[in-house]
Amino acid sequence: MALPPALLLLLLALAAAAALRPVARLLWRQLRSPLRALPGPPAPSWLYGNLAELHEQENTGLVARWTARYGPILVYRGFLSGPRLLTTDPVAIAHVLGNADDYPKPDFVRDSLAAMTAGRDGLLVVEGTVHRRQRKILAPAFSAAHIRTLTPIFYDKATELRDIWLATLDATDPRPKRTDVLAGLGRATLDVIGLAGFGYAFDALTDDTNELARAFAVVFATARRFRAMTVLQAWFPVLRRFRWDGAPMRAAQATMRRVGLALIEEKLRAAADELRPQAGARKAASTPITPTSAPTPASPTSRVRAVRANTAAAPAQRMSVPEILCQITTLLAAGHETTASALTWALYALARAPGVQARLRAAVRGAADEAEAEAYAAAAARCTYLDWVVREALRLHAPVTSTMRVCARAEDAIPLTPGNGLAPANGNGGGRTSVAVRRGDIITIPIQAVGRDVGVWGEDAGVFRPERWAAPPARARAVPGLWGSTLTFLNGNPLSGNRACIGYKFALLEIKIFLFVLVKDIEFAMDPALVVEKSVNVVTRPFVKSEPHLGNQMPLNITRAPCAPPCPANSVARCEEDH
Repeated sequence: MALPPALLLLLLALAAAAALRPVARLLWRQLRSPLRALPGPPAPSWLYGNLAELHEQENTGLVARWTARYGPILVYRGFLSGPRLLTTDPVAIAHVLGNADDYPKPDFVRDSLAAMTAGRDGLLVVEGTVHRRQRKILAPAFSAAHIRTLTPIFYDKATELRDIWLATLDATDPRPKRTDVLAGLGRATLDVIGLAGFGYAFDALTDDTNELARAFAVVFATARRFRAMTVLQAWFPVLRRFRWDGAPMRAAQATMRRVGLALIEEKLRAAADELRPQAGARKAASTPITPTSAPTPASPTSRVRAVRANTAAAPAQRMSVPEILCQITTLLAAGHETTASALTWALYALARAPGVQARLRAAVRGAADEAEAEAYAAAAARCTYLDWVVREALRLHAPVTSTMRVCARAEDAIPLTPGNGLAPANGNGGGRTSVAVRRGDIITIPIQAVGRDVGVWGEDAGVFRPERWAAPPARARAVPGLWGSTLTFLNGNPLSGNRACIGYKFALLEIKIFLFVLVKDIEFAMDPALVVEKSVNVVTRPFVKSEPHLGNQMPLNITRAPCAPPCPANSVARCEEDH
């Protein structure tokens, strides 16, 4: 029986009211926000605020122009022109990042990270007490002592990638070979995290059809243009079923979950074998990860470390299977993609600065016998000029260019650097000492803009000059970074909650060893006719402006590095003394 027209209209009105209720709450909160009184750029659109122009910020210098005009504290506009705080002030940044429990990630950011890691229970997504529990369980796997045992893996994969690239060169043809270093580094770092994190050989470097590598290529693929639908999907989850890349993304997430479940099953079997020696150690069978190939088990010690730590914890402190699955997909995704991005941009910077590249090559050549992987890795870790190059590359090319937080306190006053030049809130003079925020106010911290701030790094802040690290500017010490006076790995001042990168020591050693091995024997150059720009989907990836149809890529010209006299026998010490 058909519904009466009046009842049908009433039901439709109720449905519309339910759908619009979140929008009404959002508008009411935004109208009451104290951020509305702060200065900032005009919004080109009432619906999308400044979001469209922010999509291209890494290629346009937008944030630098904003901070030059409005200072280190400003307000831009988001969805429905809602005010959002953007700050490069180090005191404000230290307060927001240090009080992580009171300034968690906004829900729409967590949703995006959950899509990247195929679940909402991973370390990147969870907050508060759940995050602290998970971090405590995972911490032993990222200790300095354990990471040192992984250096042969870093070295072996770096040399394998070097040999693959050198094999593409024709001994009779001296012309450079165009090589997409992004693709090679992405596969090499995926192999590293597989072996170092889980004891599995994915063999992505030698298998062009590797489905896990292809899944991550889909997950981290970046859009060239601003998509209005992406903004609407952030605020209206029902629209996410209409994603332009919905089917490929779902397939990629299914692959990640299947790989993760296979790893869990194998690790639990291996852990059971070690914990029940009286039953006799049986050989752990590998669960196939693809229909055509199976992963190769490696060191059982690294493979079962997380499982052993989890089972050793009190029952209330253990991770569930869904949590373990999300940690695996999180470490696979974040653990290789950010490092691949950092290495890609480091090689790009070196290709554009041949003098720096030559000096780095001179510093690393002959530093250790290639037959001794651990000594080679130790030399890479100690080489001062290599350290400067890595610091400078991460300062100029942060893999993650910004982060967002939302105020969870009913009210708060974010402190500012004294003498910041901002007009006082009460108009009585003396300068502004804090910024008032309320629950729900969004704060953006532009990691990359802080790294290129001319007020901190000087007028040549945009220049790749590793020598600046011989005597970093005094103002850089105020940046509350975990490492290197940058925010690349977030903050080093946890007050309530610690959201800094848990694997930063792992990443730094891997980056240094890869650069050590690759630059020693390969010369990288850039075609001056190509313009490489940045696109962001959680991680910053390159694309060639004139070749958008080829997607994300970093084409560099490679040749065998010119011969040079080897370093003396005590080359490691000389490297540190000379550079």
